[in-house]
Amino acid sequence: MKQFIFLFLFIFSCSKTQSQQNQLSAARVLEIKNFVSDKNYNKEIAIFINFKTHSGKYRYFVYDLKNDKILQRAMVSHGSGSVISQSDQLKFSNVEGSYQSSLGKYEIRESYTDKFGKSYRLQGLDSTNNNAMQRAIVLHSYDCIPNQESDQKACLSLGCPMLSKIAFDQTAKYIDQSKKQIILYAFY
Repeated sequence: MKQFIFLFLFIFSCSKTQSQQNQLSAARVLEIKNFVSDKNYNKEIAIFINFKTHSGKYRYFVYDLKNDKILQRAMVSHGSGSVISQSDQLKFSNVEGSYQSSLGKYEIRESYTDKFGKSYRLQGLDSTNNNAMQRAIVLHSYDCIPNQESDQKACLSLGCPMLSKIAFDQTAKYIDQSKKQIILYAFY
């Protein structure tokens, strides 16, 4: 009986790990490793957002590029304009006033304090998100983002990736300790 329980727990933990790895594919990780390899960015940590995953599930990952492991998982919002009525699909835009999330690589810039508390400016590095500074797309926390996964969707933003306060504070430690800019990569 003990062997059966061990086997069940082993299979369950492997399937959970496999599910999390599917949310963050090796190809995406390799793409960022290659991107930062010859640039003056942090080569040890990157942040990934998989907008294909339901917003009530973990889809935000702080990733250890050196040791190939996830350091933090969290829920993250997407823009209210990204919602397609009566669909699970999302749409994305780089246009001011669209309230949509934008895909691509971002450089996490300096922090500042505003109505959301501490926030980080995001500099879009791709043609799909290069208006991020103009659009005031920033990484910040907001009370309506849950800490635990559920079947309920997370609240919506005006295009910013929003985290729970607890998740944001954990991420802030990684960002603030880094001597080089960290890349955030949002994909679908």
